[in-house]
Amino acid sequence: MENTNNNPSHKRQNKDNDFESQLKTIFHYLQEHIATASMVSVETGIPQKNICRYKRDLEKMGRLWEVKKKYCKETGFKAWYLTTNPLNTPFDNQTKLF
Repeated sequence: MENTNNNPSHKRQNKDNDFESQLKTIFHYLQEHIATASMVSVETGIPQKNICRYKRDLEKMGRLWEVKKKYCKETGFKAWYLTTNPLNTPFDNQTKLF
């Protein structure tokens, strides 16, 4: 019997599954909440480093918006509050002027 823990493709598959699962968790959380990456991390248990990577990916897909920059309730530092809900997007992010 082959030990799947030493199988590189098995590790990659788990990594891909983790990525997809974390991405979905963040996306769904931000559908219902407007929050900073640090706040999302606290609520979901997903490391903030990962959230920053997913944030970039979701922005490139046009599925995440920065709503407002103000003091984060978790860190006390200024940070962007994020959403994946188009109903919560500010006007300037919806219309890009050339």
